[in-house]
Amino acid sequence: MNTIILTLDFINDICDPKGKIARAADRIKTNQVIEHTNRILTWGRQQQAQKQGLKDVYNLCLIAHVKVGFRAGYADCPSHSPIFGAAKKYGALQLGTWGTKFCNSLILKEDEPIIIKHRVSAFYGTDLETLLRCHRIEHLILLGVSTNNAVELTAREAHDRDYRVTIIADACETYSDAAQQASLNFLTGIANVINTDELIK
Repeated sequence: MNTIILTLDFINDICDPKGKIARAADRIKTNQVIEHTNRILTWGRQQQAQKQGLKDVYNLCLIAHVKVGFRAGYADCPSHSPIFGAAKKYGALQLGTWGTKFCNSLILKEDEPIIIKHRVSAFYGTDLETLLRCHRIEHLILLGVSTNNAVELTAREAHDRDYRVTIIADACETYSDAAQQASLNFLTGIANVINTDELIK
């Protein structure tokens, strides 16, 4: 089946220790989340180059990267939101700034699509579904931060749009062990939850 690898919110304000809302930064570093992500991206690009999928189970058609951000002045940021109100308060997630640049340690390719979102889900108000339809994608492989927000909500919406979903647990992270495990436990009900080694073995 046609498959996309989709990274979610690997940006400085969220992942770098100097980021303005980087609650999970230490855990991302300690648990080598971006290192796992880069292994998956490298594997995915090799699959594309060889034009073959993992044991012919699926065909890796696309790699894309999603990031959250708001216009200068935060006209598109809901200040009443418990999640996004902090962005405006601390001057975080402003497009065109260091905070919304992808982390330097994340290995990107210029020809891979970038999707800008203004809410938690990668589907809401974006052209993600147009991209998926264009490439006849049936299966999403999700990795990113935070597990209990962007990853989980994107997985929920993908599931309800009848896509198959795989979550790479060790390439996702959030602010605590409890939140991480609770989210992964929920996700096992709507997605295949595996680790990096299980995907690329």
